[in-house]
Amino acid sequence: MARALIIGCGAVATVAIKKCCTCSEVFSEICIASRHRENCEKLAQELRPNTKTVITTAAVDADKAENVSALIREYKPDLVMNIALPYQDLAIMDACLECGVNYMDTANYEPENIDDPEWRKVYDKRCKEKGFSAYFDYSWQWAYKEKFEKAGLTALLGSGFDPGVSQAYCAYALKHQFDTIEEIDILDCNGGDHGYKFATNFNPEINLREVSAPGSYWDTDENGKGHWVEIPAMSIKREYNFAQVGKKDMYLLHHEEIESLAQNIPGIKRIRFFMTFGQSYLDHMRCLEDVGMLSTQPIKFQGQDIVPIQFLKALLPDPASLGPRTVGKTNIGCIFKGKKDGKDKTYYLYNVCDHQECYKELGSQAIAYTTGVPAMCGAMMVLTGKWNKPGVHTVEEFDPDPFMEALTKYGLPWNEDFNPVLVD
Repeated sequence: MARALIIGCGAVATVAIKKCCTCSEVFSEICIASRHRENCEKLAQELRPNTKTVITTAAVDADKAENVSALIREYKPDLVMNIALPYQDLAIMDACLECGVNYMDTANYEPENIDDPEWRKVYDKRCKEKGFSAYFDYSWQWAYKEKFEKAGLTALLGSGFDPGVSQAYCAYALKHQFDTIEEIDILDCNGGDHGYKFATNFNPEINLREVSAPGSYWDTDENGKGHWVEIPAMSIKREYNFAQVGKKDMYLLHHEEIESLAQNIPGIKRIRFFMTFGQSYLDHMRCLEDVGMLSTQPIKFQGQDIVPIQFLKALLPDPASLGPRTVGKTNIGCIFKGKKDGKDKTYYLYNVCDHQECYKELGSQAIAYTTGVPAMCGAMMVLTGKWNKPGVHTVEEFDPDPFMEALTKYGLPWNEDFNPVLVD
């Protein structure tokens, strides 16, 4: 029996909240908090008649650590589930440290203002030292490691699907299938169709910044030294035939779990991340980028400051509204190459999720579902003590077995292929 403060009430948070309410033996009480309390209360009113979980709501400006701290002191949770924006990660982590509460999120920190001088100084240094230029990385949150250790608190980073389940798949493969893993390809395929000419399946600000950034992957040189290789955005393309989806074009992207897996999988030589995109999506994205609509820098318009990508977000369909119109399936997983008992081995671990089945169950499309379910399962691991390690950790640092069992129980069963087609 535990109490969780859930910050966020968007599409992903809604899935996680609904799943928490199916498991009142763990989530006996939850508080749903966001900037707009009326959205939280509307969801709570929908859920209260059908759950034993006690639901309260609150308004909070999660950009300000002091506001989050005040809510934590008032509600006294056992865990803060940050399912809001990654811009807010550090403020919420600060509040958890101040109040002595465990923390989890679904995506690593990135700044809203990339021209902030303090952030820019650290960013430029990291670009030079590490060799990749994505605005999001783990360094800011890893810097909290010693603080959380000294406080005896657990911070679980990136408990979504990718990152999150993708790392659990890696830990599971290493524990049960390999002696050493040498190569990992993470494949994220959305075979769904929502009928719009252009829309994003999760927060447009985050989605469009992610896919328009230069791609990068982890590789090793002839001396076995690991390093980043950065490439122009969308410049490496492959076609893959995904089970229950079919052939799709996919592109190499930078993704956060590569950074932690490179540190935590012994002997790894190469890690790549691919995501599928249709040509219409890419054409629209490139056009929007060319005219400056993906910019995060404020501009003056009729005497007011507006941020182009935030204005674009207001014009695009809300990802939470895509559920009833989206058909098709997702297929997300990891292909491994390595050795077992001295012999070469390949292995593919993946999940297939049906958009319409997700909508029938929770009123969600599969992208939100595949992120929200692991958020709830990760929270469950922390609250039940199965994942209890003071410090700041990513999913692959914990025992994958109970997490994988929970994923299957709550809607994300996994499939195995012991002779997969490899990505060249």
